[in-house]
Order: sequence, then C-alpha cells, then structure tokens
Amino acid sequence: MSVGNLKTDGQKGNNFPWQLQMLKGLQGIIDTLNHGVCCPPELRMPVILYETLPGSIPDGTYGFSIANVGATAGLVNGQTLDAGITINFDPGVNNTLVGLPYDPSGSRFLITYIS
Repeated sequence: MSVGNLKTDGQKGNNFPWQLQMLKGLQGIIDTLNHGVCCPPELRMPVILYETLPGSIPDGTYGFSIANVGATAGLVNGQTLDAGITINFDPGVNNTLVGLPYDPSGSRFLITYIS
C-alpha cells in the first residue's frame, strides 16, 4: 500500500490522484533544473587536436582529455604519460580548469577539450 492509498480518505483506496500530484511535482523540479533562471544552458565549443609539439590546454576549459596515441611516453604537467594511456579531467557543472602544459616528446597526443 502506498502513502496515498488510504481507505479513510478521498476515493477509498484509489491512490491515482496522489501519485499524479507527486509526478507533477517531480516534473516541476526537473523543469526548473533544466530551464531555470539560475542556470540557463550555454553553447560550448569542443576542440580536437592531434599534437606532436609541446603546448598547453588553455585556462577556463570545461574539461579535457589527453590520450597518448604514439609509441613512446610523453609529459603532461611534468608527469609521464605512457603510450596507450588516456587521462580525463572534469571539473563538474559550470566549473572550469586551469591550463595544463603538455609535451608529446616525440610521441602523439590526441587532445580534446571544451572551451
């Protein structure tokens, strides 16, 4: 028996009205989160790079991924990124990351980020 299915109230055991009101309330919450005035949706541009030269991810990105698709190790922020390894950074909703230097060092990096 659900909370709204009471024999003493309303329609004597029919919980449809209660369930309908709960679903409408949940839909209202979802609509507010998706289209609310606090967080309007923004268009962001994905960038895809295939790098063999040193560079850096720019400040203010909304997440990025670096895959070492070459045969030798490279460096990301001074740390070794072995061949065949991918690293991902996701700062969370509406947060951004500080830029990160990379150096393929004779290898190849496939880099994607959202600006």
